[in-house]
Amino acid sequence: MKKAILATKVGMTQIFNEEGALVPVTVLQAGPCVVTQVKTMDNDGYSAVQVGFVDKREKLVSKPVKGHFDKAGVSYKRYVREFRLENAEEFNVKDEIKADVFAAGDKIDATAIAKGKGFQGAIKRHGQSRGPMAHGSKYHRHAGSNGACSDPSKVFKGKKMPGHMGAKQITIQNLEIVKVDVENNLILVKGAVPGPKKSLVTIKETVKAIN
Repeated sequence: MKKAILATKVGMTQIFNEEGALVPVTVLQAGPCVVTQVKTMDNDGYSAVQVGFVDKREKLVSKPVKGHFDKAGVSYKRYVREFRLENAEEFNVKDEIKADVFAAGDKIDATAIAKGKGFQGAIKRHGQSRGPMAHGSKYHRHAGSNGACSDPSKVFKGKKMPGHMGAKQITIQNLEIVKVDVENNLILVKGAVPGPKKSLVTIKETVKAIN
């Protein structure tokens, strides 16, 4: 992996490409991210770049974390992540990573926490079918049978049942960048990206390029 950046989700819109076709896009506020530490093989046993994103008030930062940022000489950040870049040794503390690391046409993997949807039934959560909706059926939106009776006398693990839906980390691979606004640090990604508005999105160079 050679390119990565942190971003916040602005929302979705649509643009027209050069052929005049309408393309749905997700707008991401990508960076600027500041390098807070460079991990090396000699000192840390592995090579990586630690970056901070979105400023944070001093009163909200604990003393150990505050010391870490003070040592780097950068402002306090809300989000701190590490990227194991192949060219990590080329970075220095205080370097900025901006949206221009990516370009239109690049393929990326986007990772974020999906929207939480609370407790949901099996139909919404797993796409199961409902029963007859006539009055006498008495079986409308239930999950149905959970298993056999005396044998095996239990419900197997992994059975699709009602429960908490969403609020899980999701990665969508091989998304295409349609446009990069270098001046405003905006990246427009074709299609949907997981997470609600204002959520943190990790953008990395794709690991499974599919043309």
